[in-house]
Amino acid sequence: MLRVDPPMKAVAVAGLGWHDHPMDDTVQQAGLLGLIGGDEFHPGNEPQDEVLASAARAGRPAYVVATAAARSRPEMAVRQARRWFRQFGLDLAELPVYTKRQATDEALADAVAGAGFFYIAGGDPGLVASVLRETPVGTAMIAAWRSGAPLAGSSAGAMALCAQTLVRQAVPGHTERRSVPGLAVVPDAAVLPHHDTFGEKWFPSARAALPEAALIGIDERTCALWRSGTWHCLGAGMVTVYAPGPDRVSYATGVIAGIPQPFTGEH
Repeated sequence: MLRVDPPMKAVAVAGLGWHDHPMDDTVQQAGLLGLIGGDEFHPGNEPQDEVLASAARAGRPAYVVATAAARSRPEMAVRQARRWFRQFGLDLAELPVYTKRQATDEALADAVAGAGFFYIAGGDPGLVASVLRETPVGTAMIAAWRSGAPLAGSSAGAMALCAQTLVRQAVPGHTERRSVPGLAVVPDAAVLPHHDTFGEKWFPSARAALPEAALIGIDERTCALWRSGTWHCLGAGMVTVYAPGPDRVSYATGVIAGIPQPFTGEH
């Protein structure tokens, strides 16, 4: 394994120029996109969450999406998210989309279309994709991101933003994974969250299920953050990119190579 480890995250974050960097012509409308490895709303997430919050579109609703926690007290995730993001001056509201019926609510989709920020919390890896995929609300979220609203997901939320989401092959076979379709914001890819705790153990079954995909291992409290055509590593840990095959490269900060460009609708 080759580890790419520039000396200081703080320097890299300060040097990104999030507010004054000229945007690439082909992606000028899309907002920030964040894939976080888990343990969201806790210390260590400040680098990416401050950047995401500062990019929220002023005067528009900002939402926490706790779909992945629908079976395990989503109100707790909502409370944590609201408390956490207040330190960055962002007041989050709950986006109540826990069932397919809610996701097909046209009135809710109309409200979502005008939003200025989304954060999809973690939980059950299969729920976000199964509830939001090919629905008016899910489509409106992605359209709002393509128009400039930041869109982030942690753990199950990050997994759902990719072309494929890795779910259990069987219970309790936690490390054996199979793939199901995700929201496909990031094509030809799947996320291995909690990579520094248990996600790395998913790799053999994930590679068997997705031999041609980029597999993105993301440590807890760490973010692969896309802006203006480039992926960056922010946060407490590392992002590990597995190209098709067994090779991998880990990044502790700075620009990440090997993650496919998200589909902004403008390519």
